[in-house]
Amino acid sequence: MKIKLLCISLAILFCSSANAQKKQAKVQPSAFPQTVARPKLVVGMVIDQMRWDYLYRFYARYGNGGFKRLINEGFSAENTLIPYTPTLTACGHSSIYTGSVPAINGIIGNNWFDPQLGRDVYCVEDKSVKTVGSSSNEGLMSPKNLLVTTVTDELRMATNFRSKVISVSIKDRGAILPGGHTANGAYWYDDMTGSFISSTHYMQQLPTWVNDFNAQRLPNKYFEQDWNTLYPIETYTESTADAKPYERTFKGEKTSSFPHLFKQYANKNYSMMASMPQGNSFTLEFAKAAIPAEKLGQTGNTDFLAVSLSSTDYVGHQFGPNSIELEDTYLRLDKDLEDFFNYLDKTIGKGNYLLFLTADHGATHVPGFSKENKMPGGGLATKKFKTDLDSLIFNEFKVKDVIFTIINNQVIFDTDAIKEAKADYAKIKQSTIDYLVKQDGVLNAVDIKNMGAVTIPQEIKNKIINGYNARRSGDVYIILDAGWYPTLTPGTGHAAWNPYDSHIPALFMGWGVKPGKTNKEYYMSDIAPTVSALLHIQQPSGSIGKVITDLLK
Repeated sequence: MKIKLLCISLAILFCSSANAQKKQAKVQPSAFPQTVARPKLVVGMVIDQMRWDYLYRFYARYGNGGFKRLINEGFSAENTLIPYTPTLTACGHSSIYTGSVPAINGIIGNNWFDPQLGRDVYCVEDKSVKTVGSSSNEGLMSPKNLLVTTVTDELRMATNFRSKVISVSIKDRGAILPGGHTANGAYWYDDMTGSFISSTHYMQQLPTWVNDFNAQRLPNKYFEQDWNTLYPIETYTESTADAKPYERTFKGEKTSSFPHLFKQYANKNYSMMASMPQGNSFTLEFAKAAIPAEKLGQTGNTDFLAVSLSSTDYVGHQFGPNSIELEDTYLRLDKDLEDFFNYLDKTIGKGNYLLFLTADHGATHVPGFSKENKMPGGGLATKKFKTDLDSLIFNEFKVKDVIFTIINNQVIFDTDAIKEAKADYAKIKQSTIDYLVKQDGVLNAVDIKNMGAVTIPQEIKNKIINGYNARRSGDVYIILDAGWYPTLTPGTGHAAWNPYDSHIPALFMGWGVKPGKTNKEYYMSDIAPTVSALLHIQQPSGSIGKVITDLLK
């Protein structure tokens, strides 16, 4: 009897267990999605030299569909800073897309001096590849100097390379570094021919659609428009008067005043395409052409379109942040962005794409503007610094031509010459520092390898450390006084730790983004981790950033 009851109990238990497993199997599909939720397309936009304050300085003049749409429909991390110095184009693009800093990703400048080669190295130079789409040497470029992966590389790997990555910019570095090592195509402007080109790192010949785009000869059409202000010039009340003496002039022009006559450059000087606001229009037209041609966002995989708009940088360098030219460029860009966003809505579908917009760096006020308005500012006489230091160190230590160069705010020493002379390197560095801190425009000079002993604010110290790569950087770093620009060249530039160079916009819109804003402190290096989190992919291999959780739905 006991055996019979035991058998009945076991049978009931077995049936109950089987039924439970069947019920669990039925609910499994609904509890766990079969695919990872991702947008059809990610669009990364970098506005070269866009200071954060441009979002609001020109806000009243923007339309509703460009910058205002990003601010009002998207999420703005209002207090996003660059976590390293110097602040330069190649460094910015690399940091945005790697979630890293120059100390790790290796891109410490647009150029840097390599003592072993005895010459400057360009950030994306690669003599092992060939130009595709032109007979010039403008295509001897690749991402080989980038030491880590990008978010675009990680997306490609996460989908077993089914996702497609296309990157475009007028600047080669603005296309190559965001595209990463594995991009399907990176395209940049060849100012010898007026066409977009690539290199054999990506392909052996240009796709038909790129050839068709180039055949339109759009630069000539833009040149024919000349450059007049978009609105009556008297309405540009956010800017200085036209034709300031501290602005640079275009070749062949006697003043820097409007209009700027570009017709003269058609079929002659294609390099001028970058220096007019229509250079941004040109780049966005290429980006729009890439979407249907490459079927971006239409194959069932998440694709990535990286766009860097470079003309803002050329205009900013030449005329400065307070010029009518700069204001006009951003008003035109606002219209271009509205057109581009509408195109994305139409082709990919509103809510089906994730877009972020940021900048690679800001800009210093033109020193002449600062002086005119009784503010501190000026240009550093770095060539004089080198001459003086070579003489000083030779007299004291008997080492001839001890300094290779001063580049990226760093003094590069000939250490082999120092060893050969059996001179004291530590004392040479200290003599260099003692000289530099006495010069106009220099706040301080520090021995980068001895930062623990340096008495400067920790924030500045961290930025110098984050910008230092042991294999590519110099040993003495020059910290500029506020408002100072690293050369005596007219116009202005960037390379400082200060907010005008390091406070950048960081806006997100579309798929997975909760509208709003925050004034919490975030960094440029947080953008790639945030995109990675939204896409559910691994962060880039050198990433040190954190996710901007405030924007996640």
